[in-house]
Amino acid sequence: MTDTYARTANTWRNWAGNVTARPARVESPASVDELADVLRRASEEGLTVKPVGTGHSFTATAATDGVLIRPDLLTGIRSVDRRAMTVTVEAGAPLKRLNAVLAREGLSLTNMGDIMEQTVAGAVSTGTHGTGRDSASVSAQIRALEMVTADGTVLRCSADEHPDVFAAARIGLGALGVITAVTFAVEPVFLLTAREEPMTFDRVTAEFDELVAENEHFEFYWFPHTGNCNTKRNNRSAGPTAPPGRVSGWIEDELLSNGIFQVACSLGRAVPGAIPSIARISSRALSARTYTDIPYKVFTSPRRVRFVEMEYALPREAAVEALRELKAMVERSPLRISFPVEVRTAPADDIALSTASGRESAYIAVHLYRGTPYQAYFTAVERIMTGYDGRPHWGKIHTRDAGYLAGSYPRFGEFTAVRDRLDPDRLFANDYLRRVLGD
Repeated sequence: MTDTYARTANTWRNWAGNVTARPARVESPASVDELADVLRRASEEGLTVKPVGTGHSFTATAATDGVLIRPDLLTGIRSVDRRAMTVTVEAGAPLKRLNAVLAREGLSLTNMGDIMEQTVAGAVSTGTHGTGRDSASVSAQIRALEMVTADGTVLRCSADEHPDVFAAARIGLGALGVITAVTFAVEPVFLLTAREEPMTFDRVTAEFDELVAENEHFEFYWFPHTGNCNTKRNNRSAGPTAPPGRVSGWIEDELLSNGIFQVACSLGRAVPGAIPSIARISSRALSARTYTDIPYKVFTSPRRVRFVEMEYALPREAAVEALRELKAMVERSPLRISFPVEVRTAPADDIALSTASGRESAYIAVHLYRGTPYQAYFTAVERIMTGYDGRPHWGKIHTRDAGYLAGSYPRFGEFTAVRDRLDPDRLFANDYLRRVLGD
């Protein structure tokens, strides 16, 4: 590899601005062979290596003082296999681009998260998920992976080829190698009808099991300091397509959910005492609506207000009790919380470090506006979540370590054994991985 692909050292920050790294240098390899050469040179120089995507993780998963790998030049769609119903995409492709390409081909992923700014590799490495009764995370839709390991070997894995690596690498935290391509299962594009409806906290928690059972994708947001929630039910539809109107959609998704919400958050940060009143107004601002469109236009939404986030996966049967405990904690505390609490679900899967590994799960996510002190709130929430054997999202703020996580993940030892084999000298280590995986 020549210096054509090297960048001078600079400062890297994540999307939320709470993580900063100063790598010795930044590299943007244009091929798998060039990436392998970058890894070999870094190893010879005694430098660690971390790949980075768009920085949508709130933890220091990608932080390094060694070599930072940017996948800017590895963004191609390698193939669409209609017989196998798969798509193979390079690691640096944004989910937004993948979704657009699939739509043009008349195809779609089965499920996805609620934003699509992340790179493919970043999303799968940290366990990005949406909500689903039957369909699971983005990583659960992977059929094969290609990655370059610490010694420069290009390793391909699937359920049939290196299955032990495949079981670990689908959510690999960047600890096993640098992903270069991912093969996803796809299906013919379909329509989803979204039904958004305000609902009281008492009703949604009382009917939570029924709402999950009756809908393919159910989620809701509770507004702290109120008894109000906003629910969203997504189900497959025969059509016809009926997207939100241009004006009404802009009012809901841009003006209210981003523009006015940004102003409200800024006001709340400056005058915390005003937050309960703002919350009561905000929780009533979004009205009921129904619309039908192709999946990525229903699953995902623009998120322009920047925040920090903590999310825990609980056994699904514990979700309502934990949420009620969280609500009681907020009400008796001096905390002022400007962001809604998000609740989603997922079926059990078979990925070693998936937050839904081996158990049906519910996710409770808490957020605060960027720049707002979050430690008191997140510490109180984490105390509640760990009381229910909660598993923290790998890309969101938490304080758990390898001792806790080894007890929470039955297959934790399988993952660390694969890591010991593929990266014995810890080329891909950083402080975050030392904390959550041990050394």
